[in-house]
Amino acid sequence: MENLLPKARQIEFHWLKLAKKQELTKSTFTLEFEIPPELSSHYQFEAGQYVTLRLKSDGNHLHKDFSMTSAPYEGKITLGIKINSEESFAYTLFKDLQIGDQLEVSEPRGRFTIISKPHEFRTIVGFAGGIGITPILSHFKNLLHTEPRTRLFLFYGNKTREQIIFKNELAELVKNNPDRLEIHYFYSQEKIGNGLFEGRLNEKKVALIINQILMLDDTDEESRIWDAVDEVLICGKGEMIKSIANACYEHGIPKKNIHFELFEEFNEDIYPVEKEFPLIENIAVDFKLFDNNYQTTLKNNKMRLLQQLLIQKFPVPYSCKSGICGSCECILEVGEVELLENEYLTKKEEASGKILACMSVVLSKNVKVNFDLM
Repeated sequence: MENLLPKARQIEFHWLKLAKKQELTKSTFTLEFEIPPELSSHYQFEAGQYVTLRLKSDGNHLHKDFSMTSAPYEGKITLGIKINSEESFAYTLFKDLQIGDQLEVSEPRGRFTIISKPHEFRTIVGFAGGIGITPILSHFKNLLHTEPRTRLFLFYGNKTREQIIFKNELAELVKNNPDRLEIHYFYSQEKIGNGLFEGRLNEKKVALIINQILMLDDTDEESRIWDAVDEVLICGKGEMIKSIANACYEHGIPKKNIHFELFEEFNEDIYPVEKEFPLIENIAVDFKLFDNNYQTTLKNNKMRLLQQLLIQKFPVPYSCKSGICGSCECILEVGEVELLENEYLTKKEEASGKILACMSVVLSKNVKVNFDLM
């Protein structure tokens, strides 16, 4: 996960020492940070969460969010990072950060998590693309460690075999858990002689996976493995998430059991919006952001609240625009909005007045929101 702007809410940082740096492929590497005993309570985390790294460059503080590959039981913070260009934050880390150096690391957060059920028989399926393997790896290590009755299936897409990230670690997990973990690799730019595993992970591949891989269930000969799936975890680019999430839903998995994490800005809805809304024009908006109060007018409610504020050049925090990351979380103090389906807020939080600006359709002539959450 990488945020484009810092959130309005306060994030707690601590200085951690870099214990390990390792190059994985030509464009990816890992960083491992030590957690001193006095900070251990601040770095308790759940599988699938992330931390923010803060770096000072040219007098400015740069922030980037990175998912952890470590599992909670390992007692360390390990990150998988991809370098997209020599001008990127990631390249600066790779080039300049040395073992023994100190770096500001935020306390863990994020909601790409699932409830632990160590006493149940579960089937969990993961879909990952490229660097999207990072939180999935955290989940799978944790599930194998804490849920002895859970079986796991991973479908992992990369351009070529050479670009598979954490290949050795994944192979070791399969070796140690041959009856509980099955991994299948897919390649979008390499021919391997089997059409099933050639091409991108998308809705068509999901149908083939269900019919050719997740077929007869050894534990119940009258059903398919797919029919026993309890949770689906998806991480990668927006188009991949949208395609796979909808395919899983259309093949019978409830939306509440489909979890996803986005690794780039994505401006589309994950699921289709089927509801129509009455047209409201000339909407007065008041909002608080970074201790500043702003007022503006929206022409109408044909676009969501966040998108309209960004068009007007307000510095509202965001990352996904798709109801996944929670960066644009705020409190609705005055007015009415329709909050569309999202992956972030709980029903309890919605009932308390919290909304996501990116998923909010304004339904009143006046609204007032507060982005300064503590």
